[in-house]
Amino acid sequence: MKNNLKVERAIKDITQDELAKVIGVSRQAINSIEAAKYVPSTVLALKLSAFFGKAVNEIFFLEEDD
Repeated sequence: MKNNLKVERAIKDITQDELAKVIGVSRQAINSIEAAKYVPSTVLALKLSAFFGKAVNEIFFLEEDD
């Protein structure tokens, strides 16, 4: 699963640490999600969606097969 989390953070001008504190996870969790090493739970994806004011599928999406 791919995501635009890093882009959304840049738009809001917040660090991984700041986002992690607001959402209630570790900075490492945010880093792993951004690097596509970890797929967030539905609850975490919904929290991120609400924070950024975007639909979940605007932040997280499946990679298209070529």
